[in-house]
Amino acid sequence: MSEERSLNFLEQIVEEDIAKGANGGRVLTRFPPEPNGYLHIGHAKSICLNFGLAKKYNGQTNLRFDDTNPITEDTEYVDSIKADIQWLGFEWANELYASDYFEQLYQFAVELIKKGLAYVDDSSAAEIAALKGTPTEPGKNSPYRDRSVEENLRLFAEMREGIHPDGSKVLRAKVDMASPNMHLRDPLMYRIKHAHHHRTGDAWSIYPMYDFAHGQSDSIENITHSICTLEFIPHRPLYDWFIEKLNIFPSHQYEFARLNLTYTVMSKRKLLQLVNEGHVTGWDDPRMPTLSGYRRRGYTPSSIRQFAERVGVAKRDNLIDVGLLEFCIREELNKTANRVMAVLDPIKLVITNYPENQAAELPAENNPEDESAGARTVTFSNTLYIEREDFMEEPPKKFFRLGPGLAVRLKYAYIIKCDSFEKDADGNVTTIYCSYIPESLSGGDTSGLKVKGTIHWVSAAHAAKAEVRLYDRLFSVENPASEEGDFKSFINPDSLEVIREAYIEPVLLDAKPGDRFQFLRMGYFCVDTDSTPGKPVFNRTVTLKDTWAKEAKKG
Repeated sequence: MSEERSLNFLEQIVEEDIAKGANGGRVLTRFPPEPNGYLHIGHAKSICLNFGLAKKYNGQTNLRFDDTNPITEDTEYVDSIKADIQWLGFEWANELYASDYFEQLYQFAVELIKKGLAYVDDSSAAEIAALKGTPTEPGKNSPYRDRSVEENLRLFAEMREGIHPDGSKVLRAKVDMASPNMHLRDPLMYRIKHAHHHRTGDAWSIYPMYDFAHGQSDSIENITHSICTLEFIPHRPLYDWFIEKLNIFPSHQYEFARLNLTYTVMSKRKLLQLVNEGHVTGWDDPRMPTLSGYRRRGYTPSSIRQFAERVGVAKRDNLIDVGLLEFCIREELNKTANRVMAVLDPIKLVITNYPENQAAELPAENNPEDESAGARTVTFSNTLYIEREDFMEEPPKKFFRLGPGLAVRLKYAYIIKCDSFEKDADGNVTTIYCSYIPESLSGGDTSGLKVKGTIHWVSAAHAAKAEVRLYDRLFSVENPASEEGDFKSFINPDSLEVIREAYIEPVLLDAKPGDRFQFLRMGYFCVDTDSTPGKPVFNRTVTLKDTWAKEAKKG
């Protein structure tokens, strides 16, 4: 029996709250994405954490879109976020939007103005920044800080009515310009934006800042555990200040380490650059760390959930090796993916002593790890395609594949021996000629011969053609975001190799987008959405082994 893992610090907090009867023993979390891009693998960790915590303690999770910045937000992103969460295997209790609360948030702001705790400031952004001070020096009060309650109410109402232009006024909370926490130095609550909102249209000319909208939205929904990433630790005192001054439901914020993954970037701004500048084909490019990219590449929801579980919940930021994510999908696909044969870099092989017009159907197991996967047949003939790398004109010692005078086993078929080969005018080998041992058929070999190598193949006359896309890591350095210079200069030029004419078993013509396979000896692949009837396209999900680890050791 496997040992049960210890509780992470958030589970400990929840269990302590339940034990003391906090919130009536109720657990309600939320996942609050801003709809300004597609979800990435870092969001997956947060999703698994928020939904997983609620599920473990018989609670619920709200999906709340933080749609307070109309310029960058779009319904396309809303739809993609919902699809990704459901794909991961989670369902939310309520679909909500910060914009649902615009009127209530406005009234909260009016209440703070009436209490003398908020004021309209006409200073420019540069003037506000200059008066903020530094972490070691206190800030200075705005010349507009002591406006009367009546004047502030009038001006704030005018801001709402759209009378004033963008950037001319902001609403600030009156907290403490000498606070050592810069976030408490009269933070902005509202700014003027004459922008069309994807849900409220042109109804509003002012929009709340994140720090004002977030905690109050949590409180309105009676969220018990508001889980954020570590960069929001300095924001927590302001989160608590607003709730205290408004005397509303006391939601509490807790912080955990965000997920940073090697050989990629996690900033939505940087990911948007990659998309807009054409470095990738879109948000769902299989090289992108987005959930839609991983889905298209062939990753499964369970492999990503397993990855999130293995990473765990930490209190300090760290960089997670993408090899762990690759391990999770390899481990799953090894158990679930049917084995098939595909030749990506073909060279012709002719078996000279096998009848030219004869074809045989040979049995082939689909998955040795899963008996229930059954078997299929593969067609064998005298002319095959094998991988070019499986033949060497002058093989070194311990080369257990084909070369002059060398013998190998053809998977599911016979032992063959290389007798000769042909080359073209440029010196490239074009055809290999072999003889086969009739008594050496797999499953009934009576030849007594032993060979150390087994290679895969397809029958030239029966194979189908396919496009195969070999995806690799998008960046050539481990942490591109931390390197000096433009992060895009570290894009891996070999992150995609497209093979236009690979040869595959004809059974693969029936595969549907999303179907996953192990191409024997080549890696795990899935059918891409670009596939059309008779013209399949396969994406490499992951190699069979971690080749990058070997390269790193060489370096």
